[in-house]
Amino acid sequence: MLVCPSGIDLSSRTLGHLSGLLAGQRRRIGSRWRRLTCGWQALLVLAHLRCGDTYARLAAGFRIGIATAYRYIREAVDLLAALAPTLEQAMTTVRKKAYVILDGTVLPIDRIAADQPYYSGKKKHHGMNVQVLADPAGRLIWASDALPGSTHDLTAARTHGIPAALAADDIKCWADKAYQGAGPAIRVPIRGKHLRGWRRRHNRNHAKIRNLGERAMAILKSWQLLRKLRCSTTRITAAVRAVVALELTT
Repeated sequence: MLVCPSGIDLSSRTLGHLSGLLAGQRRRIGSRWRRLTCGWQALLVLAHLRCGDTYARLAAGFRIGIATAYRYIREAVDLLAALAPTLEQAMTTVRKKAYVILDGTVLPIDRIAADQPYYSGKKKHHGMNVQVLADPAGRLIWASDALPGSTHDLTAARTHGIPAALAADDIKCWADKAYQGAGPAIRVPIRGKHLRGWRRRHNRNHAKIRNLGERAMAILKSWQLLRKLRCSTTRITAAVRAVVALELTT
């Protein structure tokens, strides 16, 4: 297999942060020797998450076995996922904002037609539903656990307890029409195709505010792994939470 040098559009601070976490983990478990140092393991993990490189390509590039690459990546992803904020912890940040933006996305996965729970009728592909909260500037605050792609955004939001958490703290939230009926805390556009007057202006202003939340989605999807997930569906939540932890701490 041919191997060529490549670049990762992340700062050295991100690499240093993950290296420090891995070094601490090795001290806790008493790991004495490994094929890769903490720094090289961190680089391996970032290449997987940011560039979406497969285990086989990474194993060849770092001169380790595929099973070793898998173990190194899984260890780091689980370590990062544990640092991602829960919804309750995210509410501490949300309370300091004038309002938040709620949106959902379906992350594509490699499943066949028989896997009906994961097929999104809206997106016309198999995937996992993830709910995201962003601040007024479009910065990522929190991302939910992943649910099967067939789950409606409103159902997903209720499953994660988002409307109840926002209502409990009287937090204003902007969302799209998929969240119609979510409760008084979540503001949605006025329904209708041929609106006029103040209703049309209301929806236009609503869209200007809500569209800022697309920046948070762009941040998530800048990590190539999340653009086409080929891992087990049971590992997708950990991958999403690992990305969130890196974005919020570096």
